[in-house]
Amino acid sequence: MRLIQFENENGQRHVGVVDGDRVQVVKGVTSTRELALSAIRGGKGLLAQIDAQGLESGPVYRELLESNRVLAPLDHDDAAHCLVSGTGLTHLGSASTRDKMHQQVAVEEKVTDTMQIFRWGLEGGRPSSGTPGAQPEWFYKGDGSIVVRPGQDFPVPDFAEDFGEEPELTGLYVIGYDGKPYRVGFALGNEFSDHVTERKNYLYLAHSKLRYCSFGPELLIGELPAHLAGTSRILRNGEVLWEKEFLSGESNMCHTLENLEYHHFKYAQFLRPGDVHVHFFGTATLSFADGIKAEPGDTFEVSLDALGEPLRNGIAVHAVAVPAGGVTSL
Repeated sequence: MRLIQFENENGQRHVGVVDGDRVQVVKGVTSTRELALSAIRGGKGLLAQIDAQGLESGPVYRELLESNRVLAPLDHDDAAHCLVSGTGLTHLGSASTRDKMHQQVAVEEKVTDTMQIFRWGLEGGRPSSGTPGAQPEWFYKGDGSIVVRPGQDFPVPDFAEDFGEEPELTGLYVIGYDGKPYRVGFALGNEFSDHVTERKNYLYLAHSKLRYCSFGPELLIGELPAHLAGTSRILRNGEVLWEKEFLSGESNMCHTLENLEYHHFKYAQFLRPGDVHVHFFGTATLSFADGIKAEPGDTFEVSLDALGEPLRNGIAVHAVAVPAGGVTSL
């Protein structure tokens, strides 16, 4: 089953189940988070909770997408209580591009930090269930205010040096009132980063990740296929500028999802009841690696049949919010 969040013509929020060309509306809730917390309180799974809530006939799905009324499939009404984060070097083949970016400052005989972390993942990222494995790379992107809905442009600061897509599998979580993390489901994501900034120096990785992102439009409930194959595209003036297959799912990763989840939620500060977590699981496919530079006006399109409709976003540059010297002393 796949869920969406959407607005009706009056701007009222709803949760819907994708049912072919139409959307079935889940009764009695206005957000996926609310639905998940009700399931947790009642000791039910999401499917059972949806059955208990009931469904009613809703709008045509295509009309919602075309009118830009589909929201991210999980959010929090207070953006400060949604943490967006991610892991890198998690997919087979993901180290090659990163290593090329960073080995320019490494001694030729020395293994780069990138390759070392990747090898740790290959050797210890798939432990038996219930056992901690190798720790992956981890990064912070922002809170819920940096998430744009499917179909919207990424607001890019005017100091950005690159507009780089990152097609990824995304895990979506709610922290229950018992302080435990619950996985609501998975979504298609575009993590979006500044690879030119990162390439300058590995220590600029944190800066490069502080960009907007998007995920959805749909949330997959239940078991995730072990092998996922999708397509990442950049469209310019309606024509395909670049296109490449990307792979995800545990069959194509050097870490299990359980291991990646453990190394995120092992931190007590991430277990605040009621909070939402959006976690990007990494990628091995970037247009940047093929010498492509996206431009304002281009459209990113990430598609993967198992996760529903494609995720599309554009690029729009805006002026920096606080100029140099713009901090006021009190």
